[in-house]
Amino acid sequence: MEYRKLGQSDVEVSVVTFGAWAIGGWMWGGADMKDAVGAIIASYHEGVTSIDTAPIYGMGLSEEIVGDAVRQLPRDKVQILTKYGMTWEGNKGEFFFDSKDNDGKNIKIFKYAGKEHVIWECEQSLKRLGVDYIDLYQIHWPDNSTPIEETMEAVSILLKQGKIRAAGVCNYDKEQMERAASVVSLVSNQVPFSMVNRRIEEDLVPYTIGHKKSILAYSPLQRGVLTGKFGAVHEFKEGDTRSGLTWYKSANIERINTFLDKLRPLAQEKGATISQLVLRWTIDRQGITVALAGARNAEQARENAKASEVILTAADLEFINTQLDKLELI
Repeated sequence: MEYRKLGQSDVEVSVVTFGAWAIGGWMWGGADMKDAVGAIIASYHEGVTSIDTAPIYGMGLSEEIVGDAVRQLPRDKVQILTKYGMTWEGNKGEFFFDSKDNDGKNIKIFKYAGKEHVIWECEQSLKRLGVDYIDLYQIHWPDNSTPIEETMEAVSILLKQGKIRAAGVCNYDKEQMERAASVVSLVSNQVPFSMVNRRIEEDLVPYTIGHKKSILAYSPLQRGVLTGKFGAVHEFKEGDTRSGLTWYKSANIERINTFLDKLRPLAQEKGATISQLVLRWTIDRQGITVALAGARNAEQARENAKASEVILTAADLEFINTQLDKLELI
């Protein structure tokens, strides 16, 4: 496993980081807690020392599962990355969307990152995780109801208190990052990035490279479609939001699978799966520090971890990128 520092901080993370959204069940059609804990532990034993979670993933469930797993691991060898600024409790802040919790109950999701609320959220996360510090604390989405400077003032306090080791953001554009960095030492931005979603390369990646910030790429497998395991007609479970997204239209699944078929001989040559090849391509991409990869069980976790062992030459990357340039989605 390869490890990289986040920005200019002393927080070092594994290039393949365990993404704990799916294990919270929310928006993924449920999850099995025993399998989830097993997945994290198996991932750790393959060198994946970093775990990315959030309170909103299962309304606290994902953090609790991560906490259960971390208690079975050496704390100083594990990096916990969690978030704040999305709430299902109360109605403060900016309304985000209507949803359902894991029990099917209707809930309203708000983006809220007021100063006192951020400090309170941190305390709740520490309790759910069962730890006394968080390695990377990230705002989950921009909250337009609260000045960025106020939010980051709270984060600065948490840094001084030692409750967090480093400050990051998620889903921020470069202007928002600049405002945040004017208040607190900012190390990273977690944003969606995959072979079929490369919009950040136009503007954000050049900014982060120039300012020595890290990019944490989430959904590098585009929530599963880049594994090559989706048929053109796929039945999603109730509550699984992928069904309404562009990448999961039958025509696009078919086109993506055709593209992946062109990569299979290369994957076989490398002794890798398609998923491993895609993850390796992601962490080799300029400006990308780590790739977040979710797993629901130990087998999936081990497969993701071994992506770091794949070696892609300049010629390999050129071949992949040439095929990728020919992929057109509708």
